[in-house]
Amino acid sequence: MGTTGEEAREKRVTWAELYFDLVFVFAITQVSALLHHHHDALGLARALVVFVPVYWCWVGTTVQANIRDVDNLRDRLGILLVGLAGLFMALAVPGAWAGRGLLLGLAYWLARVVLLLLLVRVPGVWQGPYGAGVLVSGPLLVIGGLLPDGPRLALWAAAALCDLSAPLVFRRRLAAVAYHPTHMPERFALFLLVAIGESIVGIGGTAAESRLDAAELAAVAAAFTISAGLWWQYFVYASDAMRHAVEVADSRRDVIRRIFQYGHLALAAGVIGVAVGFGETVAEPWHELGPGAVALLYGGCALYLLTFGYTRWMMFRKVATTRLGTAAVVLALAPAMVRLPALVVLTTLAVVLVGLNVLEHLRVSRAAPEENSRTPERAVGGSV
Repeated sequence: MGTTGEEAREKRVTWAELYFDLVFVFAITQVSALLHHHHDALGLARALVVFVPVYWCWVGTTVQANIRDVDNLRDRLGILLVGLAGLFMALAVPGAWAGRGLLLGLAYWLARVVLLLLLVRVPGVWQGPYGAGVLVSGPLLVIGGLLPDGPRLALWAAAALCDLSAPLVFRRRLAAVAYHPTHMPERFALFLLVAIGESIVGIGGTAAESRLDAAELAAVAAAFTISAGLWWQYFVYASDAMRHAVEVADSRRDVIRRIFQYGHLALAAGVIGVAVGFGETVAEPWHELGPGAVALLYGGCALYLLTFGYTRWMMFRKVATTRLGTAAVVLALAPAMVRLPALVVLTTLAVVLVGLNVLEHLRVSRAAPEENSRTPERAVGGSV
């Protein structure tokens, strides 16, 4: 795809967007807390159903900022108003399945209305994802907030499916949207960094209240190694490749939908699972975790790695052998971890991730001649 003069001028993330992200730091913390208190199968479903509208509110604002110049009074105020709605949503999350369901629904609907109004001059904006948010998913969340648990879960799940399917349903209409190739990867990388930051909170928030003896400090070190390993996989081996994929794609719309809107939802969900798992492990290194905490810790890590298999295939039609193989190892180890001390569980996962990153480094170093050593294809990790 050729680069126009407008695209040649690199679009930068604005200060308003970065301030907006601070709301979602809090929102992710609230979703993690919800999952921490209820991490059985039903709790996982409820947390996911609540996380999707929070995430999609962020996605809608990011797309709006990508396709428009938002460094002006009107759009700054609009972004801040969406941020206020996001703050209301975050405050509602802990009681989303009790008395604050209506607040979550109304706050989400407000955010979608504001985003639609910011783009109201765009032809056909009603007949796309922004219109679907105002006319379908927003009302479903509001109505669900008035109902008991069972019907609420059904309606909120339908709202989440509406939001997630809208880019597919309106795929042809979105073909005319001119996405900026550098802004979008940076925004989604920042969102994932926020999610990874929650893993640090999961470590430090728990450890700060403990005795900090040698075993607990060892557990902190192992958990931090896991968090750093997850960061390394994305920001050393994948982020440049994702940006490159957008820049050269024949259809940026499809790359953005598959890699960023969908792929990063799974990446963030995996990291949140790991972060909640840390809260169950660091303060009590000699206690057995049980299946729920192991599922969050190892299942979240496996989901994160499996998603890289999906994104690499979507970008380059290549198999991420090392990441998929490591995900299989993590899942195979999980049942054996259920009755082991938390410190052993953490250390084992840390060793696996360090091993993966070492292997990726060696494969990348040997994958291409020196003149190609800085290309994005190499940066994706050299997995074949």
